[in-house]
Amino acid sequence: MANDPQETGVTKRLRSVKNVIIVLSGKGGVGKSSVTTQLALNLYASSPTARVGILDVDLTGPSIPRMLGVDGHGVHQSSDGWVPVYADGPSARLACMSVGFLLKNKGDSVVWRGPKKNGMIRQFLSDVRWGELDYLVIDTPPGTSDEHLSLLEHLGPVHARLSSVIVTTPQAVALLDAMKCLSFTRAVNLPVLGLIENMSGYVCPCCGEISNVFSTGGGEDMARREQLTFLGSLPVDTELVTLLDAAAEHDAEKSAMTSGTEPFALLSRYEKTSSAKLFKGIVSRALGKLTGEHAVEEAGP
Repeated sequence: MANDPQETGVTKRLRSVKNVIIVLSGKGGVGKSSVTTQLALNLYASSPTARVGILDVDLTGPSIPRMLGVDGHGVHQSSDGWVPVYADGPSARLACMSVGFLLKNKGDSVVWRGPKKNGMIRQFLSDVRWGELDYLVIDTPPGTSDEHLSLLEHLGPVHARLSSVIVTTPQAVALLDAMKCLSFTRAVNLPVLGLIENMSGYVCPCCGEISNVFSTGGGEDMARREQLTFLGSLPVDTELVTLLDAAAEHDAEKSAMTSGTEPFALLSRYEKTSSAKLFKGIVSRALGKLTGEHAVEEAGP
């Protein structure tokens, strides 16, 4: 029986993508897109040759372009498909695709029903010229709805390369929604690398001290109870918020980077934040789980 041409297109396009990491959250407002951005930046910095892609399928609220400092850039069509926007300029190791690049005006709303969303996600996966990637990080909308089902349906042929990360905040309501997200991953047989507790405490912008203004530890308790890997907790970091919100204003700095081994401007500024230091441990644990090393470590002697 002949393969579905849509699935064949996705399989062909993602043939050179080694790992696909889907970032999930049960509810909105937990900082999932900022976690996605940090995950991509840390994977990019994990090796001087690492090639990373970010696919933003939060179709009604695309925020990745702004956080990466490429808001307002256009997508070009080539004979081999859509060319993604490269956040690191000439280095071309951090590719990004989002519906935000396709809107005429940044303030335009995306009013689409399920079939239109499904078609857009399929097009992102089958028509974008991703090239060779070590990691494709996918930012999804909150919950478990049309976008998630469409995404997993189209990624079916490369299921063996799929994994996910769940983002929550410590509050009880967020944890309940995170449990629904975990239930979804189990229902669709999607491996979970672990859980990240975001907005856990507050980083003082003056001294860097972390204060537990809000509740903390709920994500770690949930991970322990559900036998998940707890990847780590991240406090509210005003320095990071300011950086990602104003990343586009520093876009000109990136154009000066000409060496493929030099970090681009956003990465250089990000690595000076308190969050960057914490996220290195999170990525280390995630990569350990991804390669199986973490499982061996947990087994012990």
